[in-house]
Amino acid sequence: MILNIDGNINRYYVQTLCMIFFPGASFPEDEQPGPGVPELYVKLTKENGRFDAFARVTLDGRSVGTEKSRDDDGSYSEERCAKLAVGDAVTSALGELMEYRPSWGMLTGVRPSKVATEMLTAGISKTRTRRILTQDYNVFPKKADLAVAVALNEQRIIEDTSPLDCSLYLSIPFCSSRCAYCSFVSYTSKRLLSLIPDYVVRLREDLRSVMKLVRDYGLRIRTVYIGGGTPSILEPELLTFLLSAVREELDGREPEEYTCEAGRPDSITAEKLRIMKKFGVGRISVNPQTLCEEVLEGIGRNHTVEDFYRAYSIARESGIETVNTDIIAGLPGDSFRIFSSTVDGIIALRPENVTVHTFCVKRSAAINQRDNIYSMRGGEAGKCVDYSQIKLRQAGYIPYYMYRQKNTVGNFENVGFSLPGNEGRYNIYMMEEVHSILAIGAGAVAKFVRPASEGRKAQIKRFFNPKYPYEYLRGGDCAALVAAMRGAYEAPDVAEGEGVPAAAGAGTEE
Repeated sequence: MILNIDGNINRYYVQTLCMIFFPGASFPEDEQPGPGVPELYVKLTKENGRFDAFARVTLDGRSVGTEKSRDDDGSYSEERCAKLAVGDAVTSALGELMEYRPSWGMLTGVRPSKVATEMLTAGISKTRTRRILTQDYNVFPKKADLAVAVALNEQRIIEDTSPLDCSLYLSIPFCSSRCAYCSFVSYTSKRLLSLIPDYVVRLREDLRSVMKLVRDYGLRIRTVYIGGGTPSILEPELLTFLLSAVREELDGREPEEYTCEAGRPDSITAEKLRIMKKFGVGRISVNPQTLCEEVLEGIGRNHTVEDFYRAYSIARESGIETVNTDIIAGLPGDSFRIFSSTVDGIIALRPENVTVHTFCVKRSAAINQRDNIYSMRGGEAGKCVDYSQIKLRQAGYIPYYMYRQKNTVGNFENVGFSLPGNEGRYNIYMMEEVHSILAIGAGAVAKFVRPASEGRKAQIKRFFNPKYPYEYLRGGDCAALVAAMRGAYEAPDVAEGEGVPAAAGAGTEE
């Protein structure tokens, strides 16, 4: 796609708007005009306290131009006001050309509830917040209502957070097979699976190093999350080895939530869940993705619907309090009839958490290499998403966190639902970035968060662990991660000019 910009406009923002209407689009500098190549021109000017944005899109001989204005009346910052004008002009022009109106309007970020949170925190009422989302951001009313509901539930969970808080993430990037839609760093070959024993030993060593700093800085582990990949791929002996280390390092301090993503039904056994329960795991995932055999086979899942029901029954019998199930709307080969049956089947089981994802086309996923599956409208996916949200809320589930991804079919969202009191807290803390995430293992990304305070914006520093297990093992120790953690917690506070750890002060006790 050809993109021409005139004025002080964030190019990446315009690209993300374009990808709503042209999923999978790229923006090479040397792109030449031609059949099937859309071309967008955007211009922004400011005069007499008003931002004027003009957008013109041309494709195969058709051309649509739209001009939109936003008055800088003090309701928004200049940056936000300009962004609204540009977003309105671009989505209006592209929408007219493509005869499509996106349900999330001009909101493009990972966290569509963020705007609602900002308004609610500023004291704006729920009703007015919904109205602003629909009028200023062109969001559909049903999505505005969802954003407000999620924002309210998130704020209720995070209102008691402290600078001393953090969460612990351990990465197990291995799976028994690779799903056709997956782009995560997870490994399935026999050679790479043979690394698991050494990998777990290294993970345990690094856990000790990180937890020493947690004690030195007086931090409090709010949640523990063991993710993947498929953590339940670990054999019982290795699972015991790892979970016993977590218990030892927690030293009697129970986190408010302890999750192990059991994940694939074919990897779940009663013995493994017994070990998880023994060492304090209180939340697991048992993920069917769909309750249709044909769709499962098409996406490369290495389990059957019967396997899921067997694994779910084992999970209920294990005594682990909270069970999450993941399902995906818009999968290749799926339909509204199939998906609605899946939703009904999951609700009948009454898991504490249900996460409804929308199928996302990842560039590195195998399915993207064989099929042209990018979809602007998403086919029946929108109907499926609406059905899941209506039925789950009718069944007593509340939406407690939400995020979006680029190239999701129909530009729809992923939403976590829970029975009241069973919200997945790690998901909220990670998405809202209210405290540090101490992430250990291949492919894991640590986030060191300094919360906002008077006179200072929130600051986030990220540390990327080695991407591949063999790179992680070759590194020898977690010296780089420890150094990054020390730098984040011991760096001088720029606003206050003090050289104390950002959390509280080195060596303080909880």
